[in-house]
Amino acid sequence: MPLTIDGLVANPLSLSAAEFSAVAAEHQIPDVSQVVPGRQGRGVTLRGLLALAHPQPGADYLTLHSTSDDFHASVPLSAIRDTGILVYELNGQPLPATAGGPIRFLLPDTAACHTAEVDECANVKFVDRLELRSGRGFDNRPSTKREHERLHQQQQQQQQQQ
Repeated sequence: MPLTIDGLVANPLSLSAAEFSAVAAEHQIPDVSQVVPGRQGRGVTLRGLLALAHPQPGADYLTLHSTSDDFHASVPLSAIRDTGILVYELNGQPLPATAGGPIRFLLPDTAACHTAEVDECANVKFVDRLELRSGRGFDNRPSTKREHERLHQQQQQQQQQQ
């Protein structure tokens, strides 16, 4: 499944896993565990993908969409532009769903983002679309501590079943 990058961009994209590996070497992260301990795979920087899509001047939010599990997170672009990573490969193969594939968005340190809009749930699995917008987009992340705990318990149960 390709990753679509659209919204307020001069160059809308639809990238296959093979096209991710063709992104400039300076934006490749051969081993994401060096940047995000405990995670594995090969990734590309958000900055590198944005360089290909050319965000328009009014784009100030990035909405990450995962249609497979109907999860959406909209975060200030300025808070994640330089640190966001999209993991697309594991052990030389496309990132499997068991690892959050086809694409998994990661932030190395959500606490360093210094905004309440960027939390652990901004690390989105199964990403199939990046939408650049003016202002916050659709976001269905849990908003209370209890909802967060429930979401993480559900995710742990799903991982145990796989």
